Amino acid sequence: MQILTMAEQHEKAFQLQQGIFQNSKLTQKKGGVKRWYCDVGLGFKTPKEAIEGTYIDKKCPFTSGTISIRGRILKGVVVSNKMKRTIVIRREYLHYIPKYNRYEKRHKNLSAHLSPAFIGVEAGDLVTVGQCRPISKTVRFNVLKVQKKIVKGVGAKQFTKF
Repeated sequence: MQILTMAEQHEKAFQLQQGIFQNSKLTQKKGGVKRWYCDVGLGFKTPKEAIEGTYIDKKCPFTSGTISIRGRILKGVVVSNKMKRTIVIRREYLHYIPKYNRYEKRHKNLSAHLSPAFIGVEAGDLVTVGQCRPISKTVRFNVLKVQKKIVKGVGAKQFTKF
């Protein structure tokens, strides 16, 4: 039997999943608290933590019915994870200069919502993000997949095109 602990209740408002009735008498009889989760589609698997975990996040595409992934699917490297449930991703690309017949390196940073389903995301990890509706002023993407950092060279600032 799974009981909802107060560890998830760290906001001022009581955190619960929309549409799930939290009657304590029914949950004791049927074996634990019900948890709603969904498949975002596009070939991305739902993380195990999203299915079995007890976290509550209304901006998570796996456990919230209000966030749908549509539009662009992008890859990038995590630069910062200092914000609460938000990471900054750096996308590097080459820009062609016709006058000199050469390329120059450029980059863009974008903010993405990091669901609590992904544990231990650090700077340097490669993440796949999907576009969703605007979540906040700067956040329009949600993390869908995380690949841990692979150390290939000595220098930390090497340009890699993926």
